[in-house]
Amino acid sequence: MDFQVEKCYVRFKGESMSTRRQTATVTATARVIQNLAKQNHVTYHVTDTDRLAHHMTRLAGDVVAFDPIEQLLIGLQRVGRIDRSLMVRLQARYLRETKP
Repeated sequence: MDFQVEKCYVRFKGESMSTRRQTATVTATARVIQNLAKQNHVTYHVTDTDRLAHHMTRLAGDVVAFDPIEQLLIGLQRVGRIDRSLMVRLQARYLRETKP
């Protein structure tokens, strides 16, 4: 599939789910996730399905952007190092720690 890239400007009020406070320090949960990925030699690689999901959410008017820590969680789950329920718990804990 070939998707045409066009600029899309969407305005909304309030915070999007992925809005986080930018901090100079890494949270405890982020460190756990980074160490787990490092120990298992896991990185995140964009797949065709990721591209499709990105375009579908964009066309629906949503903005979904995972930061590098969340991408590591996806990578860990894809290679079977963590199961889906642990991924969700770690992501929730990470978001609570980084939420403004």
